[in-house]
Amino acid sequence: MTMAQRMGFSGPMVCRVTGVTYRQLDYWSRTGLVQPSITPATGSGSKRAYSYADVLEVKVIKSLLDAGVALAKARQAVECLRGSLGADLASSSLVLSESGSVLAHSDGDLVDLLRGGQGVFNIVPLGGVVAELSTSINHAQHPTSERETRSA
Repeated sequence: MTMAQRMGFSGPMVCRVTGVTYRQLDYWSRTGLVQPSITPATGSGSKRAYSYADVLEVKVIKSLLDAGVALAKARQAVECLRGSLGADLASSSLVLSESGSVLAHSDGDLVDLLRGGQGVFNIVPLGGVVAELSTSINHAQHPTSERETRSA
């Protein structure tokens, strides 16, 4: 784990590594979708600090919205992730239906979040989201090595 991951991520850093705008991040924080768990906002101009888990939630939400999933479903997905703390998310998939969300682990276990009827399922593999976030964090923390790689 890097020093930034232990200390937390600032709002601007979260935006850089996830691709959300600061306005989105602020809105999601104010509405309780994703709140900074290390240092919450304490008023105008206060500095928030997000944990790695918070940043992963932001990245998952962004990925879902980019795939056309409604914000209400994205909220369900985040609740599913929060209920699965300690799970190996890189080898898991979110399964979204009209009636709820399920986290499917690679070993075949399903964590049922909301029981309900049948419906169309959207399956979101989380391995790519986790890998993309790790790459973005690495590039944000070491921008000079990225430039050196491009010029080589």
